[in-house]
Amino acid sequence: MNNYSAAQKKSRIFRELNTVITVMARDITLFFKSASTPIMSFALPLLMLGAIGGNLAQNMAASLNFKFGPFMLVGMLVNMLFMMTSMNMTSFVDDHQTDFMQEMLVSPVSRYSLVIGKIFGSMFAAIISLAGTLIVGLIMGITLKAGQLVLILALSPLMCLSSGALAMILIGLIKSKTAANMAVSLITVPQMFLAGAIIPVSQSSGALFVISRLLPMTYCLDLTRAVVYAGTPEYNTVVMFNPLVNFIVIAALTILCLVIGTFFFARAEKNR
Repeated sequence: MNNYSAAQKKSRIFRELNTVITVMARDITLFFKSASTPIMSFALPLLMLGAIGGNLAQNMAASLNFKFGPFMLVGMLVNMLFMMTSMNMTSFVDDHQTDFMQEMLVSPVSRYSLVIGKIFGSMFAAIISLAGTLIVGLIMGITLKAGQLVLILALSPLMCLSSGALAMILIGLIKSKTAANMAVSLITVPQMFLAGAIIPVSQSSGALFVISRLLPMTYCLDLTRAVVYAGTPEYNTVVMFNPLVNFIVIAALTILCLVIGTFFFARAEKNR
């Protein structure tokens, strides 16, 4: 009896993993089939880092007591992970309209596996955007060490999970692709400024302080900068919180958003 229960548990684990991999592989395939998505993955870094970041670097870098270039580059790398993951999560709305998701939901798999598979599939486009950001940074004369890039890549799944979980709350409530795109933009673009991607927020106060501390990207950015700036003189100036605190807050916010977003998503599909 115990052996049978263990076999059932093992079978269920493999079924859930297979679901995650299948949904992720489908999104990666769709990424290559869409001509606009790869172009957008490289065009956005050019706009964000090249135009906005370049203008800030020329006008405010001199007033800071640390090198603004690496600070901005790390911020834009995390920002692109958030932005591209959230933007690609809106294809869940297309799946809803084409009844693809209904077909997936009739299978005996966890809704969380579907959502996590979708987030990891969206993460592929986000990783591609990192390459575009690094190329733009190189053109601007801003580079990071190979070890620092490896650490950022190691943290990228956590960043994408955090972003995708937050986006799921909106996607679970909105069933219009246009409205979903607008809503996702409203939670990604402001975070770039309020969370400290390109502008330091350590001195924020009042309402801006409260908002910045509620945003998942704030802690993702701070954790990434903690591992990049570890052992450097700029560490205490650039990093706001203990890395362990950042990790705990990211994990807590991600789980909370994932539970809420998946609940809204499953309820919407059930009520069709």
